[in-house]
Amino acid sequence: MRREPLPAGASWQHQGARRGFEVAFFAHETDGGFRLSGSTSANESSALWAVDYEVTVDAAWRTVAVRAMTRTEAGRRGVAIDRDADGRWRVDGLLRPDLDGCVDIDFESSAVTNTLPVHRIDFTEGVGVDVPAAFVRAEDLRVERLEQRYTLIEAVEERAIFHYESSTFDFACDLEYDAAGLVLAYPGIAVRDS
Repeated sequence: MRREPLPAGASWQHQGARRGFEVAFFAHETDGGFRLSGSTSANESSALWAVDYEVTVDAAWRTVAVRAMTRTEAGRRGVAIDRDADGRWRVDGLLRPDLDGCVDIDFESSAVTNTLPVHRIDFTEGVGVDVPAAFVRAEDLRVERLEQRYTLIEAVEERAIFHYESSTFDFACDLEYDAAGLVLAYPGIAVRDS
């Protein structure tokens, strides 16, 4: 699959599990990495929330730092997450050994973070790759370990299809990506709007 440059921004409509909208912006960092910043809001089973996030990845698309703020009827809450060069994660300054082996961040509220492993790993068609992630819950920004696997099913110039599985949530679906590696369709979760 030929990789096109990321656009300046993109947006998604939540569908299925929740109603809402996400918008994200992509910027090059001076060290060759990227900054992904955005906002997502939704009504999910009568729970209303809005999450603002900023994710910094290095030139190899490994998560380096995450800042997020959520707003719910209970008020505001923020979280600071960092991953050092040795792969150790800290959440609000506290070491989290349960996240050892994770390289990516994954927001419950976002279709954007599914782009991280797609940019970071050189997938081979038909071969599944385990990519556990530090998973951030939308309502309270609680951070948990997420077990997941991506398998490249098909890649052509303009798009790619990955089979996605999460044993944590007993969930599986096929994700469709554009040539820049951004999700076009995440069944039951989101569809690309622009």
